[in-house]
Amino acid sequence: MTDGRPDWIHPAFRLIEGEEVFGWADLAALPMPAGGVVQADRPSRVLAALAAAEAAGQGVLLARGGAESAGWQPGQGFSVTLESSGTTGTPKRLHHDFTRLRGRLRGVTEEGARWLLTYDPGAFAGLQVMLTAAAAGALLVAVPSSGAGTIAALAQAARRHAVTHVSGTPSFWRAFLMALGDADLPLAAVTLGGEAADQPLLDRLAERFPHARLRHIYASTEAGALFAVADGRAGFPAAWLDAAPDGLALRIADGVLEVRSPRAAPGAVNADGWLSTGDLVERRGDRVLFAGRLDGLVNVGGVKVSPEAVERRLLAVDGVADAAVVAVPSPITGHLLTATIVPVPGADDSALRVALRAATADLPPAARPRALTFADHIPLSAAGKKSRKGSQ
Repeated sequence: MTDGRPDWIHPAFRLIEGEEVFGWADLAALPMPAGGVVQADRPSRVLAALAAAEAAGQGVLLARGGAESAGWQPGQGFSVTLESSGTTGTPKRLHHDFTRLRGRLRGVTEEGARWLLTYDPGAFAGLQVMLTAAAAGALLVAVPSSGAGTIAALAQAARRHAVTHVSGTPSFWRAFLMALGDADLPLAAVTLGGEAADQPLLDRLAERFPHARLRHIYASTEAGALFAVADGRAGFPAAWLDAAPDGLALRIADGVLEVRSPRAAPGAVNADGWLSTGDLVERRGDRVLFAGRLDGLVNVGGVKVSPEAVERRLLAVDGVADAAVVAVPSPITGHLLTATIVPVPGADDSALRVALRAATADLPPAARPRALTFADHIPLSAAGKKSRKGSQ
């Protein structure tokens, strides 16, 4: 720590939060709430709270509004408690050692780097972006809001500040591409995380930003930062099941990916150190591909169906800018699948409907959406994801 500045904040780091600009001195001057509980709705509050908690040698809870903070205790020593997004259920709290939390961050200075914060500041992914920018001495651009900011506002901020580094969920990127239109961005790095990256989207991003480094990251609040894939292909190499990178071990148990990682939250692993990610995967040739969430499976007439797997079928159809497949209750079959489609500008609705039906024609009847609705956008949560609540 130098003059009160923690060593993980580079002296050149700057944060633009709406119309406000923060350097280290400005962050250090922010008032800190008592008890170690911080409402993690702004990156300035989160970074200032982390620095203050480290200096005091106590824990900090980055509250996202999903659970009551009463009864939480900071404990002894500096640590960070994160709340999961609750996208598929009740939010959970995970306790992280700060050093472990920063395990895969490089902190390499890149001259002129300007990051756009698209994630909730209190989310694991948002924290990773903020810590990366802070350690590298980059400029971090944020849009204050109740969540991560509207896509239109983020696109406007990206153009205004000519951002060079953007990390977001695949759902965010689809909406962001539509909001950008033909606007040019000098992107040097395009990163995806928080959801499985599909091949059509990776191909679109590679074509749209040919000079940017393209990678998708696999991480979670429970597991920490696990690995990054930078070969432009969906999923990850099947060879990693035998020899995974970065000190990891990976295996498939009953179709679900399990990991053993030095960066996992201690309370999230079993007695042998393994963590079930809850992600369904399929090994196809030299690749392991993601096939939805185990807790996202729904019963349609006695058949277990993954709405996310069906959704990826629809996303691969020409003329589809975005899609969301959800399950709705049915008194006869338990559930039915429905699909909301965002067409690309100028798409012919009738021809697109035919193509969408054809894309799912070989699926079991239970996995075919019974209704197709066209819309101009698909709502996202503060975590930048499509909500799956209510589909069980």
